[in-house]
Amino acid sequence: MEWLKSLLVSSDSVAHIILLYAVVISAGIGLGRIKLKGISLGVTFVLFAGILAGHLGFTGTPDVLNFVQDFGLILFVYCIGLQVGPGFFASLKVGGIKLNLLACALILLNVVCCIGLFYLVFYDGHLPQRENSTNLAMMVGVLCGAVTNTPGLGAATEACQQIFGDVAPSIANGYACAYPLGVMGIILAMLLLRVLCRISLKKEEEQIQHEQAANPHAVPHRMTLRAVNPSLAGKTILQVRQFLGRDFVCSRILQSGHVSIPTRDTVLHIDDKLFITCAQDDAEAIVAFIGPEEHVEWDEQDVPFVSKQILVTQPRMNGKTFGSLHFSSVYGVNVTRIRRGGMNLFADRHLRMQVGDKLVVVGPEDAVDRVASMMGNSVKSLDTPNLAAIFVGILVGIIFGSIPFALPGVPTPVKLGLAGGPLIVAILVGRFGYKAKLVAYTTTSANLMLREVGLALFLASVGVKAGATFAETVLQGDGLTYVWCGFLITLLPALIVGLVARLRYKLNYFTLMGFIAGSTTNPPALAFANQTAAGDSPSVGYSTVYPLSMFLRILTAQLIVLLLCS
Repeated sequence: MEWLKSLLVSSDSVAHIILLYAVVISAGIGLGRIKLKGISLGVTFVLFAGILAGHLGFTGTPDVLNFVQDFGLILFVYCIGLQVGPGFFASLKVGGIKLNLLACALILLNVVCCIGLFYLVFYDGHLPQRENSTNLAMMVGVLCGAVTNTPGLGAATEACQQIFGDVAPSIANGYACAYPLGVMGIILAMLLLRVLCRISLKKEEEQIQHEQAANPHAVPHRMTLRAVNPSLAGKTILQVRQFLGRDFVCSRILQSGHVSIPTRDTVLHIDDKLFITCAQDDAEAIVAFIGPEEHVEWDEQDVPFVSKQILVTQPRMNGKTFGSLHFSSVYGVNVTRIRRGGMNLFADRHLRMQVGDKLVVVGPEDAVDRVASMMGNSVKSLDTPNLAAIFVGILVGIIFGSIPFALPGVPTPVKLGLAGGPLIVAILVGRFGYKAKLVAYTTTSANLMLREVGLALFLASVGVKAGATFAETVLQGDGLTYVWCGFLITLLPALIVGLVARLRYKLNYFTLMGFIAGSTTNPPALAFANQTAAGDSPSVGYSTVYPLSMFLRILTAQLIVLLLCS
């Protein structure tokens, strides 16, 4: 039975480490499915399963645990960046400034709470300065654990080595004490905000759907108009579009009893019938200029037209504008609208195509088929993940996250780390990857699979590492004090800023959950938020504030040690 003993207890064995992760992740996910009053922690429970395994002595070599933890975190945040990248900059313009200012306020409150608790609980004017400085450094470790910020812990550890040298305190113990309740504290803050503000999840979801549907600049509107304006006679469709200053697509025209596909040079006559697709907020102006709406059975006319959905799978189409392809004049068809990310968009000539878009194309069947061949229209090609784009992006993200930024008066350079760098690069790849010929598209199921695998590996690693010394740290010395101090650092600022964001700025609850998770750089809290919400609002809120929050978390952890412990 030596083989079984080696498998269970030999931490140097590859089989033992894989078995450890398999047991921790499967047990954590299984326990996470248990609901209490309709609420479950889901994959977040992997963290606590890892703590239990580490406490019982099941562990691996530190280098392996660190590698798996960092790789899982990189995979998790990179997939989030790819998912929200196309809409990130739009969200930044609409509400990003407000969210990032609120994130700065939350981070500032975390720091104030940390320093305040140090002076209330640990500071003693009769103790030597070095001992007070050591206690403050330990509180920085508690702060990093309370906001689940591992890169901040690493930066603070480096700063401690500069200040204290060989007698630097082990601030990772404070981190280990605060981390588990740091995860729970953020989730508890989300639940308390839901109770205190009397939030209905159904109403919040309906509000998001209403806001998406109420965007008149993107929602397509279709109608059949009869040309009655005398000024239209002899004018081309291009001239009418330029005069109106409104973009629209005329996909079919009925002239003298015959239906045809118009081009921009088609000349209009009085009593022509035009089938028009436009942005919803342009419809009233177009009707007022061209003429009233009428009902025409287009499918019963003398020319056999078809309307098909075509999937964009050809990489060379990625990033091209609709206007540059001249669908009506060159191919004899019209693109009336686009299906992207679960939303219908008007086919504006300046809108850029992305791999994965579904185009609604109208025209003669042979012409529509030619366009389908040009666009790819192959579901099978989308099922194959673009691994090159993923790993090239991760490579660039790690390099970017490792670049030190020197700040005046701060001896230790600041880095975005293994989480902030890949996230920022993933957002840029998702939005501008077509310019570098990178196809960032992944199916929803593939993105979710990679994201969940990364998160599970990250949580299992953190849990196993913390569990090995967690009981000893809590039961001896100031361990219990670190626990409740960390819990207060986690909970109070999140509640205060969350109430302000909800009551003062009327922030949607799902976006608020993602904002709190991103401001505290808390992937488990984001996982909980994503399981609660039906859409991607938490991920958008998380990604909007995460880059700045990560930078400030690292910076503040270093500054407290460098400026107050020296």
